[in-house]
Amino acid sequence: MNDHARPRTLFGHPVGLTVLAGTEMWERFSFYGMQALLMLYMTKHLLQPEQARHVLGLAGFRAALAAVFGPMTDMAFAAQTYGIYSGLIYATPLAGAWLGDRVLGRTRTVSIGCVLMACGHLAMASERFFLLALTLIVIGAGCVIGNMAAQVGQLYAPGDHRRTRAFGLYLLALNLGALIAPLAIGTLGEKVGWHYGFGAAGIGMLFGLVIYLAGRRHLPPDRISQRGDRAKLTARQWRVVAVLVLILLPYLLVNSALNQAYGVMYVWADTAVDRVVLGWEVPVTWVGIFDGAMTIAGVLIGNALWKKLADRGREMSDLAKLGVSCAGVAIGYLYISAVSLLHVVPVLLWLGFYLIIDLATVWMEAPPQAIISRSAPRSVNATMMAVFKLASAFGYFLLGWMGRFYEPLGPALYWALVACLPLTGLILLFAIKRPVERVLDDAARAGTAPGEALAAGLG
Repeated sequence: MNDHARPRTLFGHPVGLTVLAGTEMWERFSFYGMQALLMLYMTKHLLQPEQARHVLGLAGFRAALAAVFGPMTDMAFAAQTYGIYSGLIYATPLAGAWLGDRVLGRTRTVSIGCVLMACGHLAMASERFFLLALTLIVIGAGCVIGNMAAQVGQLYAPGDHRRTRAFGLYLLALNLGALIAPLAIGTLGEKVGWHYGFGAAGIGMLFGLVIYLAGRRHLPPDRISQRGDRAKLTARQWRVVAVLVLILLPYLLVNSALNQAYGVMYVWADTAVDRVVLGWEVPVTWVGIFDGAMTIAGVLIGNALWKKLADRGREMSDLAKLGVSCAGVAIGYLYISAVSLLHVVPVLLWLGFYLIIDLATVWMEAPPQAIISRSAPRSVNATMMAVFKLASAFGYFLLGWMGRFYEPLGPALYWALVACLPLTGLILLFAIKRPVERVLDDAARAGTAPGEALAAGLG
């Protein structure tokens, strides 16, 4: 009982946060390494005729996409594939949440997911198994992503103001993985061989699995929900679920815009940005090192600012923080739209774009996760976290579909078009902020947040 009343902490947070953050670091190391290489790998290697004909199922997959979206250039097909793969990474957590909530428990589900992801990355060593490899990674990510994020939220009592900062620290670990991925995976992939890079991603996933299994005793205990649990939602709780989904619309738009920086933009920068430093051409994927470092700086700055404001009783609402991210990402794309008009873009100007959007990232990711983990009814808490990831999925699907406009519009107009997404999200936030906050405040006063049962479990 005393252990539950006074759980062990590390740097002011439960030890379980360190376990989950360490696992997430290696999972994101693999994901961002794959993300950095995928568009370049497809456009420069896999879709070349001499390679493409050996890929199992690729011709049928391309024909199916063409039947739905019309004929596509190699660039458009690569963007569409990138968007579908990345979107499914965030769509499958719904099924993973069901497994974690009702069948296997979250710990076992996450462990299985890590193994599947490692197998998928290692299968990328052969062009022939490209589509199979993507499928394994997608299924594995579905088991991991939503369940681990839900475990982060379960480490804290409902009124614990450390929760939003915890998700910020979780994002910090995520971006540490993103920081080292281009240095290891990107360098191996671009300079040594594509398959060496993908193999390094698989090894990273195995490291993540070891950390997770070694720290299981510090994680929230699994509780498999019974079949009748979700039928007990009240009308007020359903209203909470509805407004949580509504919050995800502006998040979807800003998320879709942000992730354009890691697909089409890499292809643009491969020819448009002067990356020669001291006579050596820096790999395109190395921008991820700067990107990761600046996002970490943004997380530290954001968390410090939020804590300072909280100490003064003036911390911004989570919805207002999401609005800051919409504005920041829009400014970033308007900036790169203007920069891309230059005949040759200096690398420092390109890095300036990542500086702008990276400072906005923590304002986009941590607030909605904190809102959901705090406000979603307990019996659907992990599922709502998976729905949050589903918003990212639709953001990637939108990203892939928009890729067809890059070639006809050209870079400057295309980046300006992308800037319209977060601007629309900002307008939507202004429209929904007050009614959404009324519903959530009413639910909190009535005790419908997951906290009443969760608090008992935590202490």
